[in-house]
Amino acid sequence: MKGPNGIILSHFQAEPLLLARRQSQREASTSLDLGLSHVEVALDGEGAVLPGGRRLAWPDVERIAGDENACFTVEDSRLEKVQFYSEEFGRVYSLLPTKGAPTMLVSGIAMHRIKGIDPQEDTRRKIRVVAPVRGRVLDTATGLGYTAIEAAKTAAEVVTIELDPTALAVARLNPWSRALFESPKIRQLIGDALEMVRAFPDGSFDCVIHDPPAMSLAGELYSGAFYAQLLRVLKPGGPLFHYIGDPESRSGATTTAGVIRRLEEAGFRDIARRPEAFGVAARK
Repeated sequence: MKGPNGIILSHFQAEPLLLARRQSQREASTSLDLGLSHVEVALDGEGAVLPGGRRLAWPDVERIAGDENACFTVEDSRLEKVQFYSEEFGRVYSLLPTKGAPTMLVSGIAMHRIKGIDPQEDTRRKIRVVAPVRGRVLDTATGLGYTAIEAAKTAAEVVTIELDPTALAVARLNPWSRALFESPKIRQLIGDALEMVRAFPDGSFDCVIHDPPAMSLAGELYSGAFYAQLLRVLKPGGPLFHYIGDPESRSGATTTAGVIRRLEEAGFRDIARRPEAFGVAARK
C-alpha cells in the first residue's frame, strides 16, 4: 500500500463513475483522495483510466461501490482494502468512509462521531472546549491524528501518543491525516500513554486533550492514577478536555459520572460536563 499521496477510494468516489457509465458518458468527476480534491477521470468500456495511465476495471469499481464500510487503495491497477490486524493487541484497524474525512474503526468501534456530524466537526468541538489552544499541548491518543492536526494550527507544539503502530499504518494511508506526518509542530510518540506521561516533567504542558478509545479497549486511560499524572504534567490553570462518549446513552452517563468523580479525587477543579463535545472539561 502506498502512503497518503496515493489513490484511495470509497463508495462515495466510486458511485459517480458508475452513474456516468450508465449515462454513457466518457468522463466523470470524482475524488482520488477521499474527497480532499476532485479530478476528471476518463471512462471506456473496460473501466476508468486514472492519472498516470493506471486503470480501474469496472468490476473493481463495483466492488468499491458495494462496500459502504471500507476504503480501498489502488496501486498498479490493483485494489486493496485499508485494513490491518495488530497481532500485539489483537485488534483490527480499518478506515470507515464518510462524506468528508473518514474515521477509523478499531475492532468495529468508530473513533469519531459520525451520526449527524462528521469527524472534522467532531474534532473541532473538542478543541473549542479548551480554546484558545496555545503553547505546548498533550494529545494522549493519536489515532488518525485529527486532534493533533487541529490543535497544531494554533499551538506551539503538540505531543501526541499512540499505543499501537498499526493505527499509524492506517493513518499513513489516509489523505486527511497528511499533516500528522508533515507538520513540524507535531511530535509523535509510540508507546503506553500512562508510562510515557509518567516520564514527562511536572508542568510540561499548557493544555491536555484526552481522547481515549472506549473504556472497553483502554480502561487504564480512565483510571484515577492516569488522571493524577495528567494533573501533574499540566501547568497551573491549564485546561483538560476528556472525551467520553454520548452522555445520553446508559453507558455514557455511567462512565461520565465515574470520570467526574475520579477527576475530582485526582485534584482537578472547575469540572463541567460538555455534552456538545461528548466529554468533560476540567482545569488544574
